[in-house]
Amino acid sequence: MSAEPHHGLHRDTFALVLAGGRGSRLHELTGHRAKPAVPFAGSMRIIDFVLGNCVNSGIRRIGVLTQYKAQSLIRHVERGWGFLEASLGEFVDVVPAQQQRGEGWYCGTADAVFQNLDILREVAPRHVLVLAGDHVYKMDYGVMLAEHVARGAVLTVACVEVPLEAASGLGVMSVDADDRVNAFAEKPASPAALPGRPGRALASMGIYAFDAAFLVAALERDAADLGSSHDFGRDLIPAAVAAGRVHAHRFERSCVNMVEGRPYWRDVGTLDAYWEANLDLTQVVPELNLYDDAWPLPARQPSRPPAKFVFDEAGRRGSAVDSLVSGGCIVSGAEVRRSLLFHGVRVEEGSRIEESVLLPQVRVGRGVHLRRAIVDRLCVLPDGLQVGIDAAADRARFRISERGIALVTAEMLAR
Repeated sequence: MSAEPHHGLHRDTFALVLAGGRGSRLHELTGHRAKPAVPFAGSMRIIDFVLGNCVNSGIRRIGVLTQYKAQSLIRHVERGWGFLEASLGEFVDVVPAQQQRGEGWYCGTADAVFQNLDILREVAPRHVLVLAGDHVYKMDYGVMLAEHVARGAVLTVACVEVPLEAASGLGVMSVDADDRVNAFAEKPASPAALPGRPGRALASMGIYAFDAAFLVAALERDAADLGSSHDFGRDLIPAAVAAGRVHAHRFERSCVNMVEGRPYWRDVGTLDAYWEANLDLTQVVPELNLYDDAWPLPARQPSRPPAKFVFDEAGRRGSAVDSLVSGGCIVSGAEVRRSLLFHGVRVEEGSRIEESVLLPQVRVGRGVHLRRAIVDRLCVLPDGLQVGIDAAADRARFRISERGIALVTAEMLAR
């Protein structure tokens, strides 16, 4: 699938990726990195999904706005996405917060774009995509842009149906029969259910298509409003809805990854959601298809040797079952089951890894037993360590999620 049939709209579009968020609900997992830089799926970062969607949709003028602990994110984007051809007007520019207007840092998502209006004016697009950099999904933005133009909208908000109990953490909208948005509430305490669907709500995905001129004018008005929190969901979108010409785009029309008729979209903003989304990839037929040649996720990755499994003796056999094991890993006389190992992980003999996510360059000693755990990068797990076996002992040393997933970091191990 590509954006080529969409009347060249991709050539008139500039994408701004909001990638400055901390992701505080991931706790220590974002203690040293921004949420979009969190590793995902064995060899990727969360931000690779939105960047891959842009490139596959033919949108190759992209700005990535960063702020919170951005060094690893900047390094990844510059090294992994530097293959675009500048001579053809293609680029991914990383734009750190620079106090462009006054002495303040970004104080809201709308303010982040407002502080970079000079970049928008330099690129001079007709349409602007504003995209959250911290969600996992595959989408053809060209379909949404074509719909945006055909409807004569000044703002189009991508939306997806979610369970009502999950909607209070998202922007919730109501629409008429033509999908014109007639109400929008950011993170409402009592979300409105869809008519005729009492258990479902229509939620914003944090994906917006704007007419560039409208966006600039709206940002300037919002910046002058001293009572505004300068946030797209809380301020700018409700104001646009009140003025009319805001439409909803149903994600199922542009989703590249449908599961039994359902579009795949995940906010992996909690430890449980992050663990579940990674562990789902170990299924025989996972909901997220990473092996789709028609919609590749093309970030350049460093060359690493193949994963290696050594020893083939009773009680000392290197094996992995229903698991993803990345390049540079060595499983030495150990057992890995329904787990995901990022690059450079070493697992020593006698260890057993079950339903766990091990981030890059983790070292697992001998006789270690992990069950339902997330282990942060560069951790060294001592011989005989047990995690996920004794709940009381785990709570004394590690962070435990609502569903009982243990997060292990180097600092916790040092204590």
